[in-house]
Amino acid sequence: MLGAVLLLAVGVSAGYLIPTLRAPGENSVDAGFARDMSVHHTQAVEMAMFAYRLGSTDDIRTLGYDMALSQQWQIGQMQTWLTHWHLSPNTDSSPMAWMPDGKNALQPDGRMPGMASQDELKKLKSSTGKDFDTMWCQLMLRHHLGGIHMSETAAAKAATPEVRDAAEKIRVSQQYDITALTEKLQDLGAQPLPS
Repeated sequence: MLGAVLLLAVGVSAGYLIPTLRAPGENSVDAGFARDMSVHHTQAVEMAMFAYRLGSTDDIRTLGYDMALSQQWQIGQMQTWLTHWHLSPNTDSSPMAWMPDGKNALQPDGRMPGMASQDELKKLKSSTGKDFDTMWCQLMLRHHLGGIHMSETAAAKAATPEVRDAAEKIRVSQQYDITALTEKLQDLGAQPLPS
């Protein structure tokens, strides 16, 4: 009986220990993706909620609401991974250091590709009507285009299947959003922002 209890205790301990032993490391693609995509998504959620509150059409408000929900859920998923891996959600590494040539992809002021500046966000919040809809579609399209290569890299290079799978799902959903935003800009008679 004591032997069975001891084997059970060892089995339970191993069950807790094995995921930790297999957890991605501090500088892994998995951890870098979870951290950086969480930051990137946080701005997307902020902008999506602007659209939900300030959009002049049901289409823009619905698109914003859907983006906010899906990307906030994905942030929760990524933060949960970091917790399970016993890694901090923050790092001293520069953004995109986990990606090949990631540092060179940053904007001159250090923002990740596609991310809006504070001035752009301020201007967006003060816009109304068609001007708001147009600027929101332009900023969100650029945002998605800027972040999609992070998902592509993680889908190809992450060590854990859950990160590879989630990254591919993010890539697919963002590609869907890119199509919708491009169509909206055409309806508004506007062009995308330069990359």
